[in-house]
Amino acid sequence: MRGAIRIDENRCKGCELCAVVCPKQVIEIADYFTARGYRPALYNDPQQRCTGCLLCATICPDAAITVYREARAERAVSV
Repeated sequence: MRGAIRIDENRCKGCELCAVVCPKQVIEIADYFTARGYRPALYNDPQQRCTGCLLCATICPDAAITVYREARAERAVSV
């Protein structure tokens, strides 16, 4: 299954918990600061490795991550 995430920089405080738990290591911490003074998490997945496992969104204390998943194709059932 393929997935993707969106990180709301206005809510992210750069705690790095999402980057630590990501099994595909597609989340990194920015090298810049937001207007609020935090280095936000960034989604970097050019190879589309994200599976939409929800670990990052579950651990995020600020609810800054939204996870998107591709719908699975229905399998044809042979009779």
